Amino acid sequence: MARKFTPKVVTANDLIEGDVVYLTDDGTWTRKLSEAALFTIPEEADERLSFAAAQTGRVVGAYLADAEPGETGPVPAHFREAFRATGPSNYFHGKQEAAEQA
Repeated sequence: MARKFTPKVVTANDLIEGDVVYLTDDGTWTRKLSEAALFTIPEEADERLSFAAAQTGRVVGAYLADAEPGETGPVPAHFREAFRATGPSNYFHGKQEAAEQA
C-alpha cells in the first residue's frame, strides 16, 4: 500500500554560493523556507521538481522535502530540513550571521 502524500517543498542548493534555496510559487528561488511554495498535490510537486531539476545553471541537487503549513509559511517536518534551513553549521556566516546581526 502506498504511503499517504504529505505536503512538500522543492529545495536545492544554489550552484554558485552553495546555500540552501527553496522554490517559490512564482518559480523563483528564495533562501527563506517561509517563502517557499507548499505542494499538497503529488502531481504538482513532481512537476515543480522537474522544473527545478532542469535549472542546472542555477541549482544542484533539487528534491522534495516534507514540510508543514505554519503561521508564516512552510515549516520543516523533519530535523534534517530544520537543520538545513538554518544555514551552515561550521561557523556563523550566511543566514546565521544575518540572524546574529538582527
